[in-house]
Amino acid sequence: MNNYDFVVVGGGSAGSVLANRLTECGKYTVLLLEAGPSDKGNPFIHMPAGVAALMHSNKYNWRFWTAPQTHLNNREMFQPRGKALGGSSSINACVAIRGHAWDFDHWASLGCEGWAYNDVLPYFKKSETWAVENSTAIEGQVNLEKFHGLSGPLNIVSPSHRNPLTNAFVQAGVQAGFHHNSDFNGAQQEGVGHYRAYQKGGQRCSNARAYLWPVQSRPNLTIKTGSLVHRVIIQNGQAVGVEYGWEGQSCKATARREVLLSGGAFNSPQLLLLSGIGPAEELTQHGIPLVHELKGVGKNLQDHLDVFLVMRTRKRWPISLHPLSWFRWLVQLLKYFAFRQGELTSNLAEAGGFVHSSPDEKIPDLQLHFVPLAATKHGLNLWPLVREYAYSIMVYDLRPLSRGTVSLRSSNPEDAPWIDPNYGAHQRDISRLVKGIRIARQVVAQKALAEMNREEISPGAELQSDTELEQWVRETAETAYHPVGTCKMGMDEHAVVDMALRVHGIHGLRVVDCSIMPTIVGGNTNAAATMIGEKAAAMILKEAEIKST
Repeated sequence: MNNYDFVVVGGGSAGSVLANRLTECGKYTVLLLEAGPSDKGNPFIHMPAGVAALMHSNKYNWRFWTAPQTHLNNREMFQPRGKALGGSSSINACVAIRGHAWDFDHWASLGCEGWAYNDVLPYFKKSETWAVENSTAIEGQVNLEKFHGLSGPLNIVSPSHRNPLTNAFVQAGVQAGFHHNSDFNGAQQEGVGHYRAYQKGGQRCSNARAYLWPVQSRPNLTIKTGSLVHRVIIQNGQAVGVEYGWEGQSCKATARREVLLSGGAFNSPQLLLLSGIGPAEELTQHGIPLVHELKGVGKNLQDHLDVFLVMRTRKRWPISLHPLSWFRWLVQLLKYFAFRQGELTSNLAEAGGFVHSSPDEKIPDLQLHFVPLAATKHGLNLWPLVREYAYSIMVYDLRPLSRGTVSLRSSNPEDAPWIDPNYGAHQRDISRLVKGIRIARQVVAQKALAEMNREEISPGAELQSDTELEQWVRETAETAYHPVGTCKMGMDEHAVVDMALRVHGIHGLRVVDCSIMPTIVGGNTNAAATMIGEKAAAMILKEAEIKST
C-alpha cells in the first residue's frame, strides 16, 4: 500500500503523537516515516542514566555539528538530536517542564491566536499521567486537577532514586533565598526543587513508548523506520505525497489528505528547502527548482545556551567512573537489570530551578539543572568522570535574543543541514549567563552544600570579574538541546505556517514540531513539542470532519 490519508514525516516527539491521535478514530490511514531505527533495540534508550552512551551513537543520534560560531571563539559545536522512533525524547534527560505561562501568552500577543496558555493547557493535560505518589506535596487536589492530566499517555513521576547531593542542592537553594517549588508546571514556575521525569517502572517513558507502542498493531497505522524522506511532492500548489529512500530503494507514498512534517527544528526546514519551498536565492544556489517562495524557512533559529559550574566534592557521592567506584556500579547494574531500581534509574538532571537574573525581570529568566556528576561536554569526553568526584550546576538563559539559521549544504538529502545558531551574537545572552554563574556560586556557598565542597573546578575560583567570566562563557558554553523556531508560526513576511500550522501558500502541508515556535519557551522543550502534536492532531481531525460533512 502506497496511498494513505496522512503521511507523517518524523516519528519523534510530535510525530508520535500525530500517528496515535490521527488513527485513534479508525477513519483514517496514516503512514509514519522515520529516518532512524526502532527505539526498542538499544538498552541505553530505556535506561534513564544511559543518555551519555547515546551521545556517541550514529545509529540513534543525528550527531549534527554547527558552523563555526563567530561569537564563541569560532567553535564548531555538537548538536545531538534523536534519530529513532521517539526522536529526541528517546535520548534526552526526560525532564518534564512545559515552559512559563507567559511564553504562550506571548505567542498570542504576537498574533498567534489560539496559542495562549489557557488554550494550550488542555493539551498539556491530555498528554500526561501525572503520578500522584507525592500529591501531598502539591497544593491540594484542586490544583492537581487544574494543571495536570491523570490519564494521558506520558507517565510523569518523581524518580525513585535521588543522589544525596541533589537533596543538598535543593536545601542550599532555599538557604540562598529561593523558595521551594514542588511543581514547576503548576501555579508558578519560580523556585528550586526536584524535577519530575518521563519514566515508567524505572525506565524512560519516551513519546514512542507512550504513543506508539500501545497502537503499533492498528490496521490503519503503518510505521516504516529507516526511511529518509527526500522531498515533498507538490502538484499545482498541493502536497500530494513524498519521495523517500528505504533499504536502498527510491519509494513514493501519496497522501489523500495531508503531508505532516515533524522532523524538528533542523530537519523540517531542510526538507521544505529540498522540496523547493523557501528563499528563492538559496534554492537557486543549490539548483533546486522554486515551487513556492517563503523567506522565513530556516530563519529564526533559537536555542538555550548553557554553562556549567563544576564542584569537586569531599565525599564519593557523585556519579563517577573512578576506579574506586567500580564495585558500586556492579551493584547498581544488578539492581537495575534485576529490579529497575538504583542509580541507573536516575535521569541525571534530578533537580533544578527557575530564578531571576536581576530584580528587574518580571518572570524567571534563568534555569538551573543540578547533575550529580562532573560535566562531560555532552558525554563526548568521559575523562572527568574517571578523574573526578564532582557535581555540576547547568545554567541557561531561557529567552536568548540571538537568532540563527538552518540552510542547505547541498541538494543531497543525505547531507546534514548547515546549522548556524549564531550563539552569543547578542551581548545580553552572554551577560545573563555570567549572572547565572554568580547565582550558582551563591547556592553552592550555602551550608547544605558548602560542607561537601572541595574546590570549584569550573569556571574556577580565580575567575571573578565580568570580563573574565564573559571570556570563559565564550570558551565553554554549549547547547542545552532545545532548537526551535525555524518554521515559525504567524502571519508576517517571515512566517512559514499559520495558526493551524499549515504552510503558507501550499495546500495539504503542515509543520508540526518545535520549529513552529515564534519564540522559544522558558524551559525544556519536549513537553511543548508533545502539546504541539496534540493540538495539531485535534485541529486536523476537526477540519477533516468538517470537510466530510
